[in-house]
Amino acid sequence: MTDSSAAVTRPVPDIDDRLVSDALAAADAAAGAAGCQVRPITALADLDAVSRLFEGIWKPGGENSLVTTELLRAMDKAGNYVAAAFDGEALVGACIGFFGPPPHGALHSHIAGVAARARGRSVGFALKAHQRAWALRRGATQVSWTFDPLVRRNAYFNIAKLAALPAEYLPNFYGRMNDGINGADDTDRLLVDWPLAEADVAAACHGRHRLVDGGAERAAGAGVALDTTAHGWPSPGLVTASGPVSASRVLVAVPEDIERLRRSDPECAAAWRSALRDTLGGLLTGGWQVTGFDRAGWYSLVRKDAQ
Repeated sequence: MTDSSAAVTRPVPDIDDRLVSDALAAADAAAGAAGCQVRPITALADLDAVSRLFEGIWKPGGENSLVTTELLRAMDKAGNYVAAAFDGEALVGACIGFFGPPPHGALHSHIAGVAARARGRSVGFALKAHQRAWALRRGATQVSWTFDPLVRRNAYFNIAKLAALPAEYLPNFYGRMNDGINGADDTDRLLVDWPLAEADVAAACHGRHRLVDGGAERAAGAGVALDTTAHGWPSPGLVTASGPVSASRVLVAVPEDIERLRRSDPECAAAWRSALRDTLGGLLTGGWQVTGFDRAGWYSLVRKDAQ
């Protein structure tokens, strides 16, 4: 993993050298498997390419700009995380985050995106593995970020592949964005914490993902808090935001492809937003913890007092 262009200049608290070495090895392996190189960037041409990449992915409406080259330049100069993945000379992915100096700060990962031509190669995973090693080298042991909890592939990536832990449900966090991904939908987000030194996270970065089987959990007695009807609409189960819960483990469904649903059936997509906000948001507020996500579309949760 090339990191020579971003020297560590801040005081670094005691972090086991073996943990950092292991994180660097995991990042190198992830980049190799994805067929790319990940490194911090400072050159204006690279920063401009990142700005154009993000614009191409999100397609913001009107005069809004997702991130400008000037902002990326300032972020890099201030010691924040600005990194990109390259396939040869071609930029194929990027990730940026706001970094606070230890011991009081952490890294908040703001935006990550991968070019369409590089999707399916685990470039995003390589970027996150690099980000973990970068943060650990600078004394930070936690990263946070947000994602849309209705997007199934992102929930699987963040919770199963990276072993991040959902911490808070944030209704309409950014307001209406009216871009090519969110449309006119409310921008509810799930805030996740990524404890970089935990064994589950280290294992995940080496490809040993945290997997759950929603079907097996259901057969073992897990309750269904939110299900899907035969016609693809949300169907409340055992619990609503204020309803009682008798099971110690529950499952919460999300639709197969919310982005397509926003285009084909906005009413159904809006119903899913409301149902997930009430159910998943209500459970998290009520003291439940997400422990995993099944690729088939289930959040798995347990009561904290039952863990």
